Amino acid sequence: MSVDRIDACFARLRDERRKALIPFITAGDPGLEATVPVMHALAAAGADVIELGVPFSDPMADGPTIQRSSERALARGAGLRYVLETVAAFRKDDATTPVVLMGYLNPIEIHGTERFAQSAIAAGVDGILLVDLPPEEAAETREIFTAAGLALILLASPTTADARLDALSAMAQGYLYYVSFAGVTGASDRLDSSAASARLRDLRRRSSVPVVAGFGIKDAASAAAMAVEADGVVVGSALVAALGEAPDAAAAAATAQAFLTPLRHALDAA
Repeated sequence: MSVDRIDACFARLRDERRKALIPFITAGDPGLEATVPVMHALAAAGADVIELGVPFSDPMADGPTIQRSSERALARGAGLRYVLETVAAFRKDDATTPVVLMGYLNPIEIHGTERFAQSAIAAGVDGILLVDLPPEEAAETREIFTAAGLALILLASPTTADARLDALSAMAQGYLYYVSFAGVTGASDRLDSSAASARLRDLRRRSSVPVVAGFGIKDAASAAAMAVEADGVVVGSALVAALGEAPDAAAAAATAQAFLTPLRHALDAA
C-alpha cells in the first residue's frame, strides 16, 4: 500500500473539503510501551497522517522540547529497529492511517538504505522525511525509496529560492512540508500565519502534491490560521511537551486524544 495510503488520504480530504491534521510524536517517549497506544489515540482523535520521529543523538533541526524527548527515547533503547517494530504493531489494528517517519540520514545509512526501505515497507511505513538530505543529493535515496514504494517527503522553507522550489515541486511525493519560519521546531513565538499565507499560495500553485505547514503550530487557533492557505498542518513540539508529562501509557494516550481533539474541531469548523 505504502505511498498509495498517503495519496488516498489526501484525495479523501480533498473530496470532503477538509484539511489534514498531522501530529508528530517521538517514538519511545514518554515510554517504549506508550508509542502504539498514543498512535491509536491520535488516529481516534482525527489524525489524518502520523509523523513518527526517529530518535537521533544530534537532531539539529529540532528545538529543546524534541531534542529532550529524543534523548529520553534513546536512553530507553528506542533505535530504528524499535521504531519499525512499533509501526508494525500499530498496523495490526490500523491499516489505513498513513505513517511517515521523520528523522535524519545517518541511522538509515548505517542500516543500509535498500535494506531499510524494504524493512520500512514490511512494517507498514508510507513515507520518510529526512531533515538533513538536501534535494540536490537525494536522487539515489529517492530512487531506492520509490522502487520500494516509499514516499520521500521534502521540505521547503521561507528562504527557499524559486528555482529550488521548482525542483522540489517536480520531485515531491506524498506531500510537501513547508517550514513556516527559518529556525528550529517549537519556536511558536516566531509563527506569523499572515506572512506564510502568500508563500503557501505560491507553493500550492507550483506543487503537484498537497502542501502542509509545520513549525510553531501549538494549538487550535494557530492550526486553523495556518490551514487557511495550506492543505494541512503539522503539530509537534506542543504535543511532545504534553506527552512528556504523562506517567504511563494509558495517561499518554488520554493526553494525546485530549490535545488533538480541539485542533481537529478547529480545522473542521474552519
